[in-house]
Amino acid sequence: MTFVDVDDAADARQISVSARHEAVLEDGRQVLLLDDRGWSESGPPNIWAMTSVEDIVGTTRTVVGPDEPFGERSHEDMEADHWAQLTGVLRQQGIVADALDLKRLPHDVVLSERLRALVGHDPGDAVQP
Repeated sequence: MTFVDVDDAADARQISVSARHEAVLEDGRQVLLLDDRGWSESGPPNIWAMTSVEDIVGTTRTVVGPDEPFGERSHEDMEADHWAQLTGVLRQQGIVADALDLKRLPHDVVLSERLRALVGHDPGDAVQP
């Protein structure tokens, strides 16, 4: 599961978002996997109004990985490294997980209320749902 929130909503020309990726265990506990992800993008004065929940969800899934290949690395290499890193984080917490099993799990993206209030709306609007 990835939780997404606004980093700074003051600028109507820029979106800045942070993402925290966690594993949700069968017993309901959540274990932090990644907390160093997010993105920013600039655009017209109404960039928030032009952005949809689907845009945010899609970008979120991209930024939490696997990363794009670089140099001599293939997509397969990057994917294997990504899932190995996540299983390693879980192992450090005493949780045994298989990389292929992790890959098959659903990836829910949860937007904060602050973010939901901005997406599809101009931050300068006096009234927002």
